[in-house]
Amino acid sequence: MSSSYRTLNVTPSADGHVVTVELNRPEALNAMNTAMGEDLLRCFEALRWDRTVRAVVFTGAGTKAFCVGGDLKEREGMTDEAWRAQHVIFEAAAAGVLHCPVPVIAAVEGFAMGGGCELAVLSDFVVCGETAVFAVPEVTRGIFPGVGGTQLLPRILGAPLAKELIFTGRRVDAREAKAIGLVNHVVSAGQARAKALEIAATIADNGPVAVRQAKKAINWGAETDLETGMALAIEAYNNTVTTEDRLEGVRAFNEKRKPRFQGR
Repeated sequence: MSSSYRTLNVTPSADGHVVTVELNRPEALNAMNTAMGEDLLRCFEALRWDRTVRAVVFTGAGTKAFCVGGDLKEREGMTDEAWRAQHVIFEAAAAGVLHCPVPVIAAVEGFAMGGGCELAVLSDFVVCGETAVFAVPEVTRGIFPGVGGTQLLPRILGAPLAKELIFTGRRVDAREAKAIGLVNHVVSAGQARAKALEIAATIADNGPVAVRQAKKAINWGAETDLETGMALAIEAYNNTVTTEDRLEGVRAFNEKRKPRFQGR
């Protein structure tokens, strides 16, 4: 992984299996500017092809915010053409997070607002600190939630609740976020990253081909009918059963030891 990012800190674990991607503009509450969009696009494109990586923790620098969305100071005075050109970058960056082939865990402290909330839910699931706050308030500024909120939130929360949150822009605290299924875990303030890294390490110990195939089957299956989804699951199964990792997993079980998966 390249370390030459202007607005990100990208840190692999010692074995390279878990990568932490940290939004690094704490002075701006990690607001997404053009440079950050470009960095995220490059970073997740690199992650897509790195077969060493087995899980990603996606977080923000500092404790005040994961990300407060687009940088409205940068956007002040932008022409329509410049705004649209910037958003094309943001769209591509969001797609990179959404389509990352390994699990992405968002670790949220503080505010996840607008595009920041959308970035969190583009991940596979969210861990947050107890002081976290989520909202998609774009309509309160005459803006549309444009990096996936209108598509992801209805799938996660159901359409009626997603509509309420998007139409009103109201804030959701950590306790409510857990109750409605927006986040998987709420931990003590300042501990979201540690919890996410713990889960990522557990994932990284599992068969990487099987995990990738499971993610693909779940995501693809959610977009189709049950019969087609079952066919996709069988395809994913067949892609896994022919691997060396499957042989190693069975061998390790019978030898009563931890498997040593190679990702092939």
